Amino acid sequence: MTDITKQLKDVFADRLKEKELLSKHLNFRIGGPAMWFVEAVTIEEIEHAIKIVKDAGVEYFVLGGGSNTLASDEGFEGLVIKIAMREHRIDGTTVMAEAGVISASLARSTANAGLAGFTWAISLPGTVGGAVRGNAGCFGGEMKDVVTKVEVLREGQVLEFSKDDLKFGYRDSAIKHSADIVLRVWMELEEGDPEELKKELQEKLSARKATQPLYAGSAGCVFKNYEIQSDEELARIKQDHEIPEEMLKARRISAGWIIDQLDLKGMKIGNAMISKEHGNFIVNLGKATASDVIQLISLIKTKTRERYGIQLQEEVQYLGF
Repeated sequence: MTDITKQLKDVFADRLKEKELLSKHLNFRIGGPAMWFVEAVTIEEIEHAIKIVKDAGVEYFVLGGGSNTLASDEGFEGLVIKIAMREHRIDGTTVMAEAGVISASLARSTANAGLAGFTWAISLPGTVGGAVRGNAGCFGGEMKDVVTKVEVLREGQVLEFSKDDLKFGYRDSAIKHSADIVLRVWMELEEGDPEELKKELQEKLSARKATQPLYAGSAGCVFKNYEIQSDEELARIKQDHEIPEEMLKARRISAGWIIDQLDLKGMKIGNAMISKEHGNFIVNLGKATASDVIQLISLIKTKTRERYGIQLQEEVQYLGF
């Protein structure tokens, strides 16, 4: 037993897993073994785990719900820490959720409590911590609309930041550009009618079922929607296609729409396929490898550059590459 393994066992006991396949923990169902894998249920466990591997000069990766992560076929030569702190409290219109709370579960809890403003998250994969980090959003809502403050772990210190400190942007936040680990999130919602809110949940779930490939493993949207940089660029793209009015108003072009125009839906490499239902999803048909997915991502980016002269940016995180 290595010294790192012994130290991690002292903290996690039988919960420490060695050579754990990442495919078991990621929505893509792809990924080789992590050298060590733990589920942390307290702040102290996270702190201990990070100190052990940092002192040994070993890499670590913090995992939320595993919804937007693609792991290498070779795995990860380090420690994967899955945040498994899953408590939440509702006090009037204020909601506190630990980082490991599943976003969709929290959306249902807030609706049942008669709180409006978070029903959009019923179709959001992953955890609240990951959603804050990437300012996740769908159905017109974003985390920045509801978050008031966040507690993070930074180099052994627990710090609190306000919404303004987080510098939320489109699928972006200050946390995304740091090593900070989200621990707890506070949100402010509004009073609403529980029955109406439950109807909203059902409508959004039905819309998701109709437009997204729920039959296969995926990481959700692969690319960020493209933000138009200038009027000249917009004019160039419009020469090729009539852009939908709502995208023009937002000055943001749906990555799924771009992939539709390139006629790439249904394209396969190995056992990975660009979804026929939604162009911004790549699905694992059963035995896809990370290499298959990477090749499809590269193909989409190349075709988009050649056709429109624009560079799509991945929303998916890479682990072990």
